[in-house]
Amino acid sequence: MSDIAKRNAALEALNLVEEGMTLGLGTGSTAAIFVDELGKKVKEGFDVVCVATSEATDAQARSLDIPMADLDTAPAIHLTVDGADEFDPELRLVKGGGAALLREKIIADSSDVMVVITDASKQVKQLGAFPLPVEVNPFGMALTKARVEETLEILGMNGIHVNVRLNQDGTPLLTDGGHHILDLHCKAIPDADMLGAVLDQIPGVVEHGLFLDIADAVIVGTETGTETISRED
Repeated sequence: MSDIAKRNAALEALNLVEEGMTLGLGTGSTAAIFVDELGKKVKEGFDVVCVATSEATDAQARSLDIPMADLDTAPAIHLTVDGADEFDPELRLVKGGGAALLREKIIADSSDVMVVITDASKQVKQLGAFPLPVEVNPFGMALTKARVEETLEILGMNGIHVNVRLNQDGTPLLTDGGHHILDLHCKAIPDADMLGAVLDQIPGVVEHGLFLDIADAVIVGTETGTETISRED
């Protein structure tokens, strides 16, 4: 995704922001552009309060003097703007490439409206080409990983590699919440709703990157403008 397309998507999303809103700020390169542009409006006197989906986004927003609220004491979140690793025709998403899926889902699910900013390369007919992140508790991670692999086989999703996401030094990555990430290399997810429901039942799984019935619209950035795909479309 080019910087021009990213910026076009971010600017289109910025048009949805109204004075007095409480905003959820997403994580990732496109969301970072949105935060930068929002910071310019705040500097001009635009009145918003925000909550962040990651420590990195929170630090970026504070550096721009964007007013930040504690999620536990913030009023209702009117709008969340975030990216996605994949989206399908039903606006179901795979998220978590940036390891912020737990906080992203908490905020997105608590929002009146959730809008995704991305590009056409993230649009797929069927989810699964991007590895599905699953956030797991470090305690008993090997047991949880085995249960996930067993579950995939029960669902007929055989031969899928489940990898622990690692840092560059070879140690397991830690999320902002102190958890690890399993990446499920599914290639195709035949029934995202079923997979999501089953993963939710595995002890040790904190959250998964299937965002189902959460996104209200996707703004697709291009070199020349944007296209908005809404759920009702």
